[in-house]
Amino acid sequence: METPDPFGAFHAALEARHLSELSFPEVRRALQALSAVYVERRGRMADGAVFDGAGKRAAFALYYGPMHFLLVREIVRGLGPGLRTPRRILDLGCGTGTAGAAWALECGPRVQLEGVDRSGWAVAEARWTFAHLDLDGRATRADAATVALPKPPAGVLAAFMVNELTEEPRRRLLGRLLDAARAGSSLLVVEPISRRITPWWPEWAEAVRRAGGREDEWRFRPDLPERLALLGKAAGLDAREITGRSLVLTGARGLSRRFAGAQGL
Repeated sequence: METPDPFGAFHAALEARHLSELSFPEVRRALQALSAVYVERRGRMADGAVFDGAGKRAAFALYYGPMHFLLVREIVRGLGPGLRTPRRILDLGCGTGTAGAAWALECGPRVQLEGVDRSGWAVAEARWTFAHLDLDGRATRADAATVALPKPPAGVLAAFMVNELTEEPRRRLLGRLLDAARAGSSLLVVEPISRRITPWWPEWAEAVRRAGGREDEWRFRPDLPERLALLGKAAGLDAREITGRSLVLTGARGLSRRFAGAQGL
């Protein structure tokens, strides 16, 4: 019997949670401001500008969280069974926990999921996400760049967080992630396609390829809940297509190169 897709119910629960005290127009305006931080004022990310108000927090949870879930799920499905083997996953800079949750759900019911983030609000949201999706998960407040990595074999996810690091912490993290992969863990890095906000990407991609991993770009048109699509459109964002790119390094075999939404690089 096919398992029902949990995403629709999850998004409906998110709306009930975050629109109980904020109106749709308020969240739309906050999403526009949040998008400007990501695209135009990235220097403010280090001082917590992403989560510096109830509106922005709700906008992140209602828009970016679901979009990250859908993207990571497509990547894990597209790359085949090699990414569905971890029994423990660490989500670095987990935000609201949706990216790690998407990977964990593809691995079966016995996977243990841990998220770490510097934001106390994000940690609380991640805990809610894990509980709502019936995952064996916990979230703690910690620096994702320096937190201890799980003992191999495990899955280590860095989704939309490496671009927020400065050069030296980013360089050290790359070395630690490569060491973890050599020891038997699976590494998945996900970032926006934009090269302007990820000038470090070629260096990371080359290091992963040298270690036997792969790089991909992803573009797909999801079947979004009506209100999620409306929120993106109202804020001037194109939700018709989700894009991203990934780096994968794993000792497991079976990473597929056949996926209609991916362009292997």
